[in-house]
Amino acid sequence: MEVQKLKARLPSGREVGLVEALSFCYDISDTDFQILKALINLGPKTEDDLASVLKLSKASINRSVNKLISIGFVERVKDQGSKGGRPRYIYKAVEADFLAEKMSKDFEYCAKLFSGLTPGELKSFQKT
Repeated sequence: MEVQKLKARLPSGREVGLVEALSFCYDISDTDFQILKALINLGPKTEDDLASVLKLSKASINRSVNKLISIGFVERVKDQGSKGGRPRYIYKAVEADFLAEKMSKDFEYCAKLFSGLTPGELKSFQKT
């Protein structure tokens, strides 16, 4: 099954997909997801490559890759081919096995966190 077509039906009846789940758990935007998907499908790329392929500004690419690095979905490697001046970096998605395991553990953590609510904690929502 294609991962983008994977949907979960919430108790409210609303269906959510992977992008919505990633947005909830990691605050990932559509742009972040596009970049992650490009790095998974196309392999390692520079910011310039990503900007060209995705038709996005380098500033948007930079913000997104930094977020993806901070949550552990993408790695930054210094481009050995860059000569002098400001170093260039190549970005690559972490291995698919690691990514799937990380997402699974993080989703499980979120579920455990919210499934452990006590009646006392819920009473704090009530007006006094």
